[in-house]
Amino acid sequence: MSGALSLKAIDKSILRLAVPAIVSNVTVPLLGLCDTAVSGHLGGSAPLGAIAVGTMMLNVAYWLFGFLRMGTTGLTAEAFGSGDRDTLQSVLLRGLGLGLLIGIALICLRGPLGALILHLAGAEPEVAALARDYYDICICGAPALLGTMALTGWMIGNQSTGLPMTVAIITNIINIAGSLTFVFGIGLGFTGVAYGTLVAQWCGLVLSIIFSCRLGGTYTPLFSRGASKVWRSLVAGGGLGRYFKVNVNLFFRSVCIMSVSMTVTAVGARIGDITLAANAVMMQFFIFFSYFMDGFAFAGEALCGRYKGAGDWMEMRRSIRRILGWSVCMALLFFCVYLLAGMPIARMLTDDEAVRMEIARYSWAFILIPPLSVGAFVFDGFYIGLTDTGRLLAATVTAACIFFVISFLPLHTPLAPNALLWTAFLSYLSIRALVLGAMLPGVVVSR
Repeated sequence: MSGALSLKAIDKSILRLAVPAIVSNVTVPLLGLCDTAVSGHLGGSAPLGAIAVGTMMLNVAYWLFGFLRMGTTGLTAEAFGSGDRDTLQSVLLRGLGLGLLIGIALICLRGPLGALILHLAGAEPEVAALARDYYDICICGAPALLGTMALTGWMIGNQSTGLPMTVAIITNIINIAGSLTFVFGIGLGFTGVAYGTLVAQWCGLVLSIIFSCRLGGTYTPLFSRGASKVWRSLVAGGGLGRYFKVNVNLFFRSVCIMSVSMTVTAVGARIGDITLAANAVMMQFFIFFSYFMDGFAFAGEALCGRYKGAGDWMEMRRSIRRILGWSVCMALLFFCVYLLAGMPIARMLTDDEAVRMEIARYSWAFILIPPLSVGAFVFDGFYIGLTDTGRLLAATVTAACIFFVISFLPLHTPLAPNALLWTAFLSYLSIRALVLGAMLPGVVVSR
Protein backbone atom coordinates (compact mmCIF):
# COMPACT_ATOMS: atom_id res chain seq x y z
CA MET A 1 0.00 0.00 0.00
CA SER A 2 1.29 3.45 -0.90
CA GLY A 3 1.74 6.26 1.56
CA ALA A 4 -1.29 8.45 2.18
CA LEU A 5 -1.61 11.40 -0.15
CA SER A 6 -2.52 14.86 1.07
CA LEU A 7 -5.97 16.19 0.23
CA LYS A 8 -4.31 18.77 -1.98
CA ALA A 9 -2.55 16.02 -3.93
CA ILE A 10 -5.82 14.08 -4.31
CA ASP A 11 -7.63 17.19 -5.55
CA LYS A 12 -4.81 17.83 -8.01
CA SER A 13 -5.14 14.30 -9.39
CA ILE A 14 -8.91 14.66 -9.70
CA LEU A 15 -8.75 18.00 -11.52
CA ARG A 16 -5.90 16.81 -13.75
CA LEU A 17 -8.24 14.10 -14.99
CA ALA A 18 -11.56 15.96 -14.87
CA VAL A 19 -10.74 19.30 -16.49
CA PRO A 20 -9.36 17.98 -19.82
CA ALA A 21 -12.33 15.59 -20.03
CA ILE A 22 -14.73 18.51 -19.56
CA VAL A 23 -12.94 20.49 -22.28
CA SER A 24 -13.21 17.48 -24.62
CA ASN A 25 -16.94 17.24 -23.95
CA VAL A 26 -17.54 20.94 -24.51
CA THR A 27 -16.00 20.72 -27.99
CA VAL A 28 -18.75 18.29 -29.09
CA PRO A 29 -21.54 20.87 -29.61
CA LEU A 30 -19.12 23.21 -31.40
CA LEU A 31 -18.71 20.62 -34.14
CA GLY A 32 -22.45 20.15 -34.47
CA LEU A 33 -22.88 23.92 -34.65
CA CYS A 34 -20.37 24.13 -37.51
CA ASP A 35 -22.06 21.36 -39.52
CA THR A 36 -25.41 23.05 -38.96
CA ALA A 37 -24.03 26.44 -40.03
CA VAL A 38 -22.48 24.99 -43.21
CA SER A 39 -25.71 23.16 -44.07
CA GLY A 40 -27.71 26.30 -43.40
CA HIS A 41 -25.88 28.08 -46.24
CA LEU A 42 -26.71 25.45 -48.85
CA GLY A 43 -30.20 26.77 -49.53
CA GLY A 44 -33.53 25.61 -48.18
CA SER A 45 -34.36 23.81 -44.97
CA ALA A 46 -33.76 20.27 -46.24
CA PRO A 47 -29.98 20.23 -45.57
CA LEU A 48 -30.55 21.41 -41.99
CA GLY A 49 -33.15 18.74 -41.41
CA ALA A 50 -30.91 16.14 -43.02
CA ILE A 51 -28.03 16.96 -40.65
CA ALA A 52 -30.33 16.48 -37.65
CA VAL A 53 -31.78 13.20 -38.96
CA GLY A 54 -28.43 11.88 -40.22
CA THR A 55 -26.74 12.61 -36.90
CA MET A 56 -29.56 10.85 -35.09
CA MET A 57 -29.14 7.81 -37.35
CA LEU A 58 -25.43 7.62 -36.55
CA ASN A 59 -25.99 8.15 -32.83
CA VAL A 60 -28.44 5.25 -32.72
CA ALA A 61 -25.91 3.06 -34.53
CA TYR A 62 -23.05 4.03 -32.20
CA TRP A 63 -24.82 4.49 -28.85
CA LEU A 64 -24.89 0.81 -27.93
CA PHE A 65 -21.14 0.48 -28.30
CA GLY A 66 -20.16 2.95 -25.62
CA PHE A 67 -18.85 -0.04 -23.66
CA LEU A 68 -15.76 0.09 -25.89
CA ARG A 69 -14.70 3.22 -24.03
CA MET A 70 -16.04 2.44 -20.55
CA GLY A 71 -15.03 -1.20 -20.27
CA THR A 72 -11.56 -0.46 -21.60
CA THR A 73 -11.08 2.33 -19.05
CA GLY A 74 -11.87 0.20 -16.00
CA LEU A 75 -9.79 -2.79 -17.04
CA THR A 76 -6.87 -0.61 -18.11
CA ALA A 77 -6.88 1.44 -14.89
CA GLU A 78 -6.81 -1.74 -12.83
CA ALA A 79 -3.87 -3.11 -14.84
CA PHE A 80 -2.13 0.26 -14.55
CA GLY A 81 -2.49 0.21 -10.77
CA SER A 82 -1.10 -3.31 -10.49
CA GLY A 83 1.71 -2.63 -12.98
CA ASP A 84 0.56 -5.50 -15.22
CA ARG A 85 1.98 -4.51 -18.60
CA ASP A 86 0.85 -7.66 -20.40
CA THR A 87 -2.76 -7.00 -19.43
CA LEU A 88 -2.43 -3.36 -20.46
CA GLN A 89 -1.42 -4.50 -23.93
CA SER A 90 -4.10 -7.19 -24.09
CA VAL A 91 -6.89 -4.78 -23.10
CA LEU A 92 -5.76 -2.27 -25.72
CA LEU A 93 -5.67 -4.84 -28.50
CA ARG A 94 -9.00 -6.35 -27.49
CA GLY A 95 -10.71 -2.97 -27.41
CA LEU A 96 -9.18 -1.75 -30.65
CA GLY A 97 -9.77 -5.04 -32.44
CA LEU A 98 -13.39 -5.30 -31.29
CA GLY A 99 -14.04 -1.68 -32.27
CA LEU A 100 -12.69 -2.25 -35.77
CA LEU A 101 -14.70 -5.46 -36.20
CA ILE A 102 -17.95 -3.86 -35.04
CA GLY A 103 -17.28 -0.89 -37.31
CA ILE A 104 -16.78 -3.17 -40.32
CA ALA A 105 -20.01 -4.97 -39.44
CA LEU A 106 -21.88 -1.64 -39.32
CA ILE A 107 -20.56 -0.80 -42.79
CA CYS A 108 -21.71 -4.18 -44.14
CA LEU A 109 -25.16 -3.67 -42.57
CA ARG A 110 -25.49 -0.01 -43.50
CA GLY A 111 -28.23 -0.74 -46.06
CA PRO A 112 -30.87 -2.44 -43.90
CA LEU A 113 -29.78 -0.65 -40.71
CA GLY A 114 -29.98 2.77 -42.33
CA ALA A 115 -33.36 2.00 -43.89
CA LEU A 116 -34.78 0.87 -40.55
CA ILE A 117 -33.57 3.90 -38.61
CA LEU A 118 -34.69 6.26 -41.37
CA HIS A 119 -38.14 4.65 -41.40
CA LEU A 120 -38.44 5.16 -37.65
CA ALA A 121 -37.38 8.80 -38.04
CA GLY A 122 -40.28 9.45 -40.43
CA ALA A 123 -38.56 12.31 -42.30
CA GLU A 124 -39.92 13.99 -45.42
CA PRO A 125 -38.67 12.47 -48.73
CA GLU A 126 -36.22 15.28 -49.58
CA VAL A 127 -34.77 15.32 -46.08
CA ALA A 128 -34.68 11.53 -45.96
CA ALA A 129 -32.71 11.32 -49.22
CA LEU A 130 -30.06 13.76 -48.02
CA ALA A 131 -29.90 12.15 -44.58
CA ARG A 132 -29.35 8.76 -46.19
CA ASP A 133 -26.45 10.15 -48.26
CA TYR A 134 -24.94 11.65 -45.11
CA TYR A 135 -25.35 8.37 -43.20
CA ASP A 136 -23.92 6.18 -45.98
CA ILE A 137 -20.76 8.29 -46.14
CA CYS A 138 -20.22 8.81 -42.41
CA ILE A 139 -20.83 5.18 -41.49
CA CYS A 140 -17.67 4.32 -43.43
CA GLY A 141 -15.84 5.93 -40.53
CA ALA A 142 -17.40 3.53 -38.01
CA PRO A 143 -14.25 1.40 -37.57
CA ALA A 144 -12.22 4.55 -36.94
CA LEU A 145 -14.71 6.06 -34.51
CA LEU A 146 -15.22 2.88 -32.50
CA GLY A 147 -11.49 2.16 -32.50
CA THR A 148 -10.87 5.68 -31.23
CA MET A 149 -13.42 5.11 -28.46
CA ALA A 150 -11.47 2.07 -27.26
CA LEU A 151 -8.16 3.93 -27.43
CA THR A 152 -9.68 6.85 -25.53
CA GLY A 153 -10.73 4.47 -22.77
CA TRP A 154 -7.24 3.02 -22.70
CA MET A 155 -5.63 6.43 -22.36
CA ILE A 156 -8.02 7.43 -19.56
CA GLY A 157 -7.26 4.15 -17.79
CA ASN A 158 -3.60 5.10 -18.03
CA GLN A 159 -4.48 8.24 -16.03
CA SER A 160 -4.42 10.59 -19.03
CA THR A 161 -7.39 12.67 -20.16
CA GLY A 162 -5.13 15.33 -21.70
CA LEU A 163 -4.26 13.17 -24.72
CA PRO A 164 -7.90 12.33 -25.53
CA MET A 165 -8.67 16.04 -25.18
CA THR A 166 -5.96 16.84 -27.71
CA VAL A 167 -7.34 14.20 -30.09
CA ALA A 168 -10.85 15.64 -29.73
CA ILE A 169 -9.75 19.22 -30.40
CA ILE A 170 -7.56 18.35 -33.39
CA THR A 171 -10.24 16.06 -34.84
CA ASN A 172 -12.86 18.78 -34.55
CA ILE A 173 -10.58 21.29 -36.26
CA ILE A 174 -9.94 18.82 -39.10
CA ASN A 175 -13.67 18.17 -39.36
CA ILE A 176 -14.53 21.84 -39.62
CA ALA A 177 -11.76 22.60 -42.10
CA GLY A 178 -12.57 19.51 -44.14
CA SER A 179 -16.28 20.27 -44.33
CA LEU A 180 -15.64 23.84 -45.47
CA THR A 181 -13.12 22.64 -48.07
CA PHE A 182 -15.30 19.85 -49.47
CA VAL A 183 -18.49 21.94 -49.51
CA PHE A 184 -17.27 25.31 -50.75
CA GLY A 185 -13.74 24.67 -52.03
CA ILE A 186 -14.31 21.51 -54.04
CA GLY A 187 -18.03 22.14 -54.53
CA LEU A 188 -19.44 18.81 -53.31
CA GLY A 189 -22.43 20.49 -51.73
CA PHE A 190 -24.19 18.77 -48.84
CA THR A 191 -22.21 15.54 -49.11
CA GLY A 192 -19.05 17.57 -48.46
CA VAL A 193 -20.15 17.90 -44.82
CA ALA A 194 -20.19 14.10 -44.55
CA TYR A 195 -16.81 13.72 -46.24
CA GLY A 196 -15.32 16.23 -43.80
CA THR A 197 -16.62 14.13 -40.91
CA LEU A 198 -15.31 10.93 -42.50
CA VAL A 199 -11.79 12.29 -42.95
CA ALA A 200 -11.76 13.61 -39.38
CA GLN A 201 -12.82 10.24 -37.97
CA TRP A 202 -9.92 8.40 -39.60
CA CYS A 203 -7.50 11.15 -38.63
CA GLY A 204 -8.75 10.77 -35.06
CA LEU A 205 -7.93 7.06 -35.11
CA VAL A 206 -4.40 7.72 -36.42
CA LEU A 207 -3.83 10.38 -33.75
CA SER A 208 -5.17 8.08 -31.03
CA ILE A 209 -2.82 5.29 -32.10
CA ILE A 210 0.14 7.68 -32.10
CA PHE A 211 -0.74 9.05 -28.67
CA SER A 212 -1.35 5.57 -27.27
CA CYS A 213 2.10 4.56 -28.49
CA ARG A 214 3.58 7.62 -26.83
CA LEU A 215 1.73 6.91 -23.60
CA GLY A 216 2.64 3.23 -23.63
CA GLY A 217 6.32 3.90 -24.21
CA THR A 218 8.54 0.92 -24.82
CA TYR A 219 5.86 -1.63 -24.04
CA THR A 220 3.30 -0.30 -26.52
CA PRO A 221 1.89 -3.41 -28.22
CA LEU A 222 2.15 -2.09 -31.74
CA PHE A 223 5.94 -1.97 -31.44
CA SER A 224 6.69 -4.38 -28.60
CA ARG A 225 9.16 -7.17 -29.18
CA GLY A 226 6.87 -9.36 -27.08
CA ALA A 227 3.88 -8.76 -29.32
CA SER A 228 3.43 -12.46 -30.12
CA LYS A 229 2.96 -13.15 -26.42
CA VAL A 230 0.37 -10.39 -26.22
CA TRP A 231 -1.52 -11.71 -29.24
CA ARG A 232 -1.66 -15.15 -27.67
CA SER A 233 -3.02 -13.65 -24.47
CA LEU A 234 -5.98 -12.27 -26.39
CA VAL A 235 -7.55 -15.68 -26.72
CA ALA A 236 -6.01 -17.57 -23.81
CA GLY A 237 -6.68 -17.68 -20.10
CA GLY A 238 -9.47 -16.03 -18.13
CA GLY A 239 -8.77 -12.47 -19.20
CA LEU A 240 -10.85 -12.71 -22.35
CA GLY A 241 -13.86 -14.07 -20.47
CA ARG A 242 -13.72 -11.26 -17.94
CA TYR A 243 -13.33 -8.70 -20.72
CA PHE A 244 -16.54 -9.81 -22.38
CA LYS A 245 -18.41 -10.17 -19.08
CA VAL A 246 -17.62 -6.57 -18.19
CA ASN A 247 -18.62 -5.30 -21.62
CA VAL A 248 -21.78 -7.38 -22.00
CA ASN A 249 -23.11 -5.81 -18.80
CA LEU A 250 -22.22 -2.35 -20.12
CA PHE A 251 -23.89 -3.15 -23.45
CA PHE A 252 -27.21 -3.98 -21.80
CA ARG A 253 -26.85 -0.94 -19.57
CA SER A 254 -26.59 1.14 -22.74
CA VAL A 255 -29.74 -0.56 -24.05
CA CYS A 256 -31.61 0.55 -20.91
CA ILE A 257 -30.33 4.12 -21.11
CA MET A 258 -31.14 4.40 -24.81
CA SER A 259 -34.64 3.00 -24.20
CA VAL A 260 -35.30 5.66 -21.60
CA SER A 261 -33.95 8.46 -23.82
CA MET A 262 -36.00 7.34 -26.83
CA THR A 263 -39.13 7.01 -24.69
CA VAL A 264 -38.74 10.57 -23.41
CA THR A 265 -38.69 11.78 -27.03
CA ALA A 266 -41.49 9.48 -28.17
CA VAL A 267 -43.85 10.34 -25.30
CA GLY A 268 -43.15 14.04 -25.77
CA ALA A 269 -44.00 13.72 -29.47
CA ARG A 270 -47.22 11.91 -28.61
CA ILE A 271 -48.26 14.74 -26.28
CA GLY A 272 -47.77 17.34 -29.03
CA ASP A 273 -45.33 19.30 -31.18
CA ILE A 274 -45.01 22.13 -28.66
CA THR A 275 -44.22 19.71 -25.85
CA LEU A 276 -41.73 17.89 -28.07
CA ALA A 277 -39.94 21.16 -28.87
CA ALA A 278 -40.00 22.33 -25.25
CA ASN A 279 -38.59 19.04 -24.00
CA ALA A 280 -35.84 19.16 -26.61
CA VAL A 281 -34.77 22.55 -25.25
CA MET A 282 -35.01 21.40 -21.65
CA MET A 283 -32.90 18.33 -22.38
CA GLN A 284 -30.11 20.68 -23.41
CA PHE A 285 -29.82 21.67 -19.75
CA PHE A 286 -29.30 18.01 -18.88
CA ILE A 287 -26.79 17.49 -21.69
CA PHE A 288 -24.74 20.55 -20.80
CA PHE A 289 -24.63 19.50 -17.14
CA SER A 290 -23.54 16.02 -18.24
CA TYR A 291 -20.49 17.49 -20.02
CA PHE A 292 -19.15 18.65 -16.68
CA MET A 293 -20.22 15.69 -14.58
CA ASP A 294 -18.73 13.22 -17.04
CA GLY A 295 -15.37 14.85 -16.37
CA PHE A 296 -15.56 13.89 -12.68
CA ALA A 297 -16.98 10.48 -13.59
CA PHE A 298 -13.91 9.90 -15.78
CA ALA A 299 -11.71 10.86 -12.84
CA GLY A 300 -13.59 8.32 -10.72
CA GLU A 301 -13.10 5.62 -13.34
CA ALA A 302 -9.36 6.22 -13.62
CA LEU A 303 -8.61 6.55 -9.90
CA CYS A 304 -10.88 3.74 -8.64
CA GLY A 305 -9.46 1.34 -11.20
CA ARG A 306 -5.91 2.40 -10.42
CA TYR A 307 -6.25 1.96 -6.65
CA LYS A 308 -8.13 -1.31 -7.03
CA GLY A 309 -5.27 -2.66 -9.12
CA ALA A 310 -2.76 -1.44 -6.55
CA GLY A 311 -4.81 -2.85 -3.67
CA ASP A 312 -4.86 0.59 -2.04
CA TRP A 313 -8.45 0.70 -0.82
CA MET A 314 -7.81 3.44 1.73
CA GLU A 315 -6.60 5.84 -0.95
CA MET A 316 -9.54 4.84 -3.14
CA ARG A 317 -12.01 5.73 -0.39
CA ARG A 318 -10.32 9.10 0.14
CA SER A 319 -10.44 9.81 -3.60
CA ILE A 320 -14.11 8.81 -3.78
CA ARG A 321 -14.96 11.23 -0.96
CA ARG A 322 -13.12 14.09 -2.68
CA ILE A 323 -14.73 13.37 -6.05
CA LEU A 324 -18.14 13.34 -4.37
CA GLY A 325 -17.31 16.68 -2.77
CA TRP A 326 -16.31 18.26 -6.08
CA SER A 327 -19.38 16.81 -7.78
CA VAL A 328 -21.78 18.13 -5.15
CA CYS A 329 -20.23 21.59 -5.45
CA MET A 330 -20.60 21.47 -9.22
CA ALA A 331 -24.23 20.36 -8.90
CA LEU A 332 -25.00 23.22 -6.49
CA LEU A 333 -23.41 25.68 -8.89
CA PHE A 334 -25.51 24.45 -11.80
CA PHE A 335 -28.62 24.40 -9.62
CA CYS A 336 -28.14 28.08 -8.78
CA VAL A 337 -27.45 29.00 -12.42
CA TYR A 338 -30.52 27.13 -13.68
CA LEU A 339 -32.68 28.60 -10.90
CA LEU A 340 -31.61 32.19 -11.53
CA ALA A 341 -30.89 32.18 -15.28
CA GLY A 342 -32.62 29.08 -16.62
CA MET A 343 -35.48 30.85 -18.36
CA PRO A 344 -33.29 33.58 -19.93
CA ILE A 345 -31.10 30.77 -21.30
CA ALA A 346 -34.16 28.93 -22.60
CA ARG A 347 -35.41 32.08 -24.33
CA MET A 348 -32.07 32.30 -26.15
CA LEU A 349 -32.55 28.76 -27.42
CA THR A 350 -36.00 29.35 -28.92
CA ASP A 351 -38.01 32.36 -30.07
CA ASP A 352 -41.32 30.48 -30.28
CA GLU A 353 -43.56 31.97 -27.60
CA ALA A 354 -45.69 28.85 -27.19
CA VAL A 355 -42.60 26.76 -26.63
CA ARG A 356 -41.26 29.32 -24.16
CA MET A 357 -44.50 29.16 -22.18
CA GLU A 358 -44.34 25.36 -22.08
CA ILE A 359 -40.74 25.51 -20.83
CA ALA A 360 -41.70 28.03 -18.13
CA ARG A 361 -44.50 25.72 -17.02
CA TYR A 362 -42.06 22.89 -16.41
CA SER A 363 -38.99 24.89 -15.46
CA TRP A 364 -38.89 23.05 -12.13
CA ALA A 365 -37.77 19.97 -14.04
CA PHE A 366 -34.55 21.38 -15.49
CA ILE A 367 -33.82 23.25 -12.24
CA LEU A 368 -33.87 19.92 -10.38
CA ILE A 369 -31.67 18.13 -12.90
CA PRO A 370 -28.30 18.97 -11.23
CA PRO A 371 -29.08 17.86 -7.66
CA LEU A 372 -31.08 14.79 -8.72
CA SER A 373 -28.77 13.53 -11.47
CA VAL A 374 -25.32 14.22 -10.04
CA GLY A 375 -25.16 10.86 -8.29
CA ALA A 376 -26.08 8.95 -11.43
CA PHE A 377 -22.99 10.32 -13.17
CA VAL A 378 -20.39 10.10 -10.44
CA PHE A 379 -21.41 6.68 -9.06
CA ASP A 380 -21.37 5.29 -12.59
CA GLY A 381 -17.74 6.36 -12.78
CA PHE A 382 -16.84 4.57 -9.55
CA TYR A 383 -18.41 1.28 -10.63
CA ILE A 384 -16.91 1.43 -14.11
CA GLY A 385 -13.47 1.97 -12.57
CA LEU A 386 -14.07 -0.96 -10.23
CA THR A 387 -15.24 -3.03 -13.26
CA ASP A 388 -18.26 -3.93 -11.12
CA THR A 389 -20.57 -3.70 -14.11
CA GLY A 390 -23.01 -6.31 -12.77
CA ARG A 391 -24.19 -3.96 -10.00
CA LEU A 392 -24.13 -1.06 -12.46
CA LEU A 393 -26.47 -2.95 -14.79
CA ALA A 394 -28.76 -3.98 -11.93
CA ALA A 395 -29.14 -0.37 -10.76
CA THR A 396 -29.83 0.86 -14.29
CA VAL A 397 -32.44 -1.84 -14.94
CA THR A 398 -34.15 -1.05 -11.63
CA ALA A 399 -34.24 2.68 -12.38
CA ALA A 400 -35.43 2.10 -15.95
CA CYS A 401 -38.29 -0.12 -14.75
CA ILE A 402 -39.41 2.60 -12.33
CA PHE A 403 -39.21 5.13 -15.18
CA PHE A 404 -41.49 3.07 -17.39
CA VAL A 405 -43.95 2.39 -14.57
CA ILE A 406 -44.29 6.10 -13.80
CA SER A 407 -44.36 7.12 -17.48
CA PHE A 408 -47.29 4.88 -18.26
CA LEU A 409 -49.39 5.39 -15.16
CA PRO A 410 -53.17 5.45 -15.79
CA LEU A 411 -54.36 8.52 -17.61
CA HIS A 412 -56.50 9.66 -14.65
CA THR A 413 -53.39 10.61 -12.66
CA PRO A 414 -53.65 14.22 -11.42
CA LEU A 415 -50.31 15.13 -13.02
CA ALA A 416 -50.24 16.59 -16.52
CA PRO A 417 -48.74 14.18 -19.08
CA ASN A 418 -45.50 16.12 -19.47
CA ALA A 419 -45.17 16.62 -15.72
CA LEU A 420 -45.54 12.85 -15.35
CA LEU A 421 -42.86 12.30 -18.00
CA TRP A 422 -40.35 14.59 -16.29
CA THR A 423 -41.18 13.10 -12.88
CA ALA A 424 -40.40 9.68 -14.36
CA PHE A 425 -37.12 10.87 -15.89
CA LEU A 426 -35.91 12.58 -12.72
CA SER A 427 -36.96 9.54 -10.68
CA TYR A 428 -34.97 7.33 -13.03
CA LEU A 429 -31.83 9.42 -12.48
CA SER A 430 -32.35 9.59 -8.72
CA ILE A 431 -32.99 5.85 -8.32
CA ARG A 432 -29.81 5.03 -10.22
CA ALA A 433 -27.84 7.17 -7.79
CA LEU A 434 -29.60 5.85 -4.68
CA VAL A 435 -29.18 2.18 -5.59
CA LEU A 436 -25.53 2.57 -6.56
CA GLY A 437 -24.80 4.70 -3.52
CA ALA A 438 -26.43 2.17 -1.21
CA MET A 439 -24.30 -0.66 -2.59
CA LEU A 440 -21.00 1.21 -2.66
CA PRO A 441 -20.05 0.82 1.04
CA GLY A 442 -20.23 -2.94 0.69
CA VAL A 443 -17.84 -2.71 -2.26
CA VAL A 444 -15.16 -0.36 -0.93
CA VAL A 445 -15.62 0.30 2.80
CA SER A 446 -15.33 -3.30 3.93
CA ARG A 447 -11.96 -3.79 2.26
